[in-house]
Amino acid sequence: MTKLRLGPIENDKPVRLTIELPATVHRDLVEYGRLLARESGQAEIAVAKLISPMLARFMGADRGFRKLRGER
Repeated sequence: MTKLRLGPIENDKPVRLTIELPATVHRDLVEYGRLLARESGQAEIAVAKLISPMLARFMGADRGFRKLRGER
């Protein structure tokens, strides 16, 4: 089975944002949450809980972003 890039979703104090997503992106996020929940043995994962770790992982993997921030 293919391993998803995200692991279990941590419970953290949220900051509320309001965003609009294209319907196709929302459908994919719903499906990703379903698959991640099944793979990690968690209960159903809401789309809102996926966005933060996905963005964090994306920014953490962006070498240009890290370089410009002065990280190694």
